[in-house]
Amino acid sequence: MKIIHTGDWHIGKIVNEFSMIEDQRYILNSLVALIKREKPDVLVIAGDIYDRSIPPVEAVELLNEIFSKVLIEHKVKIIAISGNHDSGERVAFGSEILAKKGLYISGIIENEIKKVTLKDQLGEINFYLVPYVDPAVIRRKYENPDIKNHNDAMVFHVRQIEKNMDKSARNVLVAHGYVTLKREEAIEAEGEDKYKLADIKTSDSERPLSIGGTDLIDGKIFENFDYVALGHLHGRQKIGRDTIRYSGSLLKYSFSEINHKNGVTIVEFNGDKEPIIRQEELIPIRNMRIIKGPIKDLIKTSLEDKCNEKDYIQAILTDEGKIMDPIGKLRGVYPNIMLLKREEKSNIRQSETSASKGYKNKSELELFKEFYNRIGTGEMSANKEAIIKDVIDQVLKGERDK
Repeated sequence: MKIIHTGDWHIGKIVNEFSMIEDQRYILNSLVALIKREKPDVLVIAGDIYDRSIPPVEAVELLNEIFSKVLIEHKVKIIAISGNHDSGERVAFGSEILAKKGLYISGIIENEIKKVTLKDQLGEINFYLVPYVDPAVIRRKYENPDIKNHNDAMVFHVRQIEKNMDKSARNVLVAHGYVTLKREEAIEAEGEDKYKLADIKTSDSERPLSIGGTDLIDGKIFENFDYVALGHLHGRQKIGRDTIRYSGSLLKYSFSEINHKNGVTIVEFNGDKEPIIRQEELIPIRNMRIIKGPIKDLIKTSLEDKCNEKDYIQAILTDEGKIMDPIGKLRGVYPNIMLLKREEKSNIRQSETSASKGYKNKSELELFKEFYNRIGTGEMSANKEAIIKDVIDQVLKGERDK
């Protein structure tokens, strides 16, 4: 059985006031073309189908169009769960009827975790669908006070599944959240980036599920599953072993993701329980890039290279002094510029200023030079120093003449 594992479609997403719907239509049709070529048995979507709980009309229409192509034209079954961006109730609407057409969606937690059993020539493959649900909801539903965080909730679900699991069959779990093999170390450390300590690669467009590391899930609890299809993290990565994986998002959704290779993970179960895994990259209609330099050089480079002019751009300007309408000038050659920044010369810490470094023994010019070296642009040249010295002398003269 061949499975295409995807996640985090975020249909309807707006990035820096740019609608991504055209990019999503292009990349989803590229996915359909891949499905036509690969001929999988199942398409898995590991949560965050939409970008918000009430998606715009064009997002619903696009999903309907893609699902129709996958199910009806190419006869490929779809297994999907809701993520933290989705409304589980909306995603799950009509799921029992849709299952008869090969569309299996789990958006809410029923009395038992939804199990979908499919067959190939070698036997059964069981898919267990665990949608994203807040731990407080699980705690109330099962009247279990021991469920206090995301890990507790997932442990509870996995233990319920394992009670009736046929471990001799091939078993696949589909889930959404932060999974790590270093949960305890990350939570116990104080004042640190919990996700970095957990050895998972996050990005700016992922929404935290809780604070203090309580959203981290221990990947060791998945030992009895032959493949774990995860969603939520936008960068493709494996967690410990090869068979616990994030497929990553289909598109880049922030400039922290510019080095991501976006696409899908293809999982093939052949003669045994150990799948063959490979990745396929999908090329977007527009890429995301960060460019840096003086504005004249950035404009010149764009005019010389027309191939990538429609990419989404974050520009970092290194010019000194004021620039008249920089965003307007850059938009003339980079129509999809999203962000504009000025280069920071050095990191500024609020707790460390010249005033805390013996300012009483320093001249006004020395204090200004320290200030300029922290936040100014360019070098403090002799010409600049002469101008500042002249200004300081005039100010001080004016104070003395009062």
